[in-house]
Amino acid sequence: MLPRGMCCVIAVALVLALTHSAGGAETLGERALRLMAETPLIDGHNDLPWQIRMRFNNQLNSVDLNTLNGTHTNIPKIKAGRLSAQFWAAYVPCETQYKDAVRQTLEQIDVVHRMCSTYPQDFMFATSSEDIMTAFRENKTASLIGVEGGHSIDSSLGTLRTMYQLGVRYLTLTHSCNTPWADNWLVDTGDDPVEHNGLSTFGKQLILEMNRMGMLIDLAHVSEAVMKQVLDLSKAPVIFSHSSAYAVCQHKRNVPDDVLRRVKEKAGIVMVNFYNDYVTCSKTASISDVADHFDHIKKVADASIIGFGGDYDGVSRVPEGLEDVSKYPALVEELLRRGWTDDEVKAALGENLLRVFKKVEEVRDSMNSTKPDDIPIPLDEVKNTCRTVYGYPTPPDSAGFRLAHSPLALSLSLLLTALLAKAV
Repeated sequence: MLPRGMCCVIAVALVLALTHSAGGAETLGERALRLMAETPLIDGHNDLPWQIRMRFNNQLNSVDLNTLNGTHTNIPKIKAGRLSAQFWAAYVPCETQYKDAVRQTLEQIDVVHRMCSTYPQDFMFATSSEDIMTAFRENKTASLIGVEGGHSIDSSLGTLRTMYQLGVRYLTLTHSCNTPWADNWLVDTGDDPVEHNGLSTFGKQLILEMNRMGMLIDLAHVSEAVMKQVLDLSKAPVIFSHSSAYAVCQHKRNVPDDVLRRVKEKAGIVMVNFYNDYVTCSKTASISDVADHFDHIKKVADASIIGFGGDYDGVSRVPEGLEDVSKYPALVEELLRRGWTDDEVKAALGENLLRVFKKVEEVRDSMNSTKPDDIPIPLDEVKNTCRTVYGYPTPPDSAGFRLAHSPLALSLSLLLTALLAKAV
């Protein structure tokens, strides 16, 4: 007997096929829905967890995602948009760096887990390419986690590994600030200083450790130097979870043509962002403008490196015709109107991301005999007043070291304790 979800998918396909045979030629809208019934739509980036943080302080018990208003995303909109798999962003702002970034990120990871447990009929927590297909067959939205910003790991490979164990499957190397080991995209605008000329030595360590553990490397938000260095270093394909084409809109958050070609060589993926400022470099945009980015990437590289990375609920302006997550079918219809073949559309919907994910998993499996990298970042690259230094070597001539460990200090401490006790 087929699973209930698979029966639903087959039923949709049969209805569309019968409609086509009974009513003559298949419309573009019908064709779009048929393709989306056959192939999972996978989106690379959605900030609903951050909306839950800002609107409800992560009190998910106070929220009904079936009736939530004022956001791009809720369960009815997800269903209408045929959204089969979503990387939910575990995002915290750059001002948490050197403060409580790790705690706040863990809380966002927790929100995604609780979304899945609260709405098990709609969401399935997913950590693998196989999980995505399982959720698709069960007519649920596969829910994956991406940590948006390297500041969230506090320059710790151990923290990154722990987050992987909690289900995180990509790390965006920077957000809109430099980390102690990587430069962000604002370096290219001149708004942030160049600190590492791309990646530091520790940053290069981190890339190989992500390969070893099977975590997708996300190059959205990084500088061009970081893009190129990662493309040189990584043993696995990379992703841009929510970036568009620089040649269409010359914004430094977008991907230049030479990098698009490198992504093709690496068999990676660029998941197109819907934020107006990255689509048209202005406050207004249309669904046609977004399709222009799809067309350009296909022309410069290939349809095999394209995906969807809407950035819903993380941006203030979205194009006319793509007002929320329910509108994905309209974009698919627009691509078909422009002459995209069924195979090209299915590649962009989800096949490209699944291929990348599977390759990352293959690289992980090929490195299973490699020990985890446990060489910490040099202390002088992260030392600050909010960070303790346990584990790092303490200079032997340090007065603090001698006082804390000398027999005289211990004797004086015991004597003082005894005198105080006697006085009481």
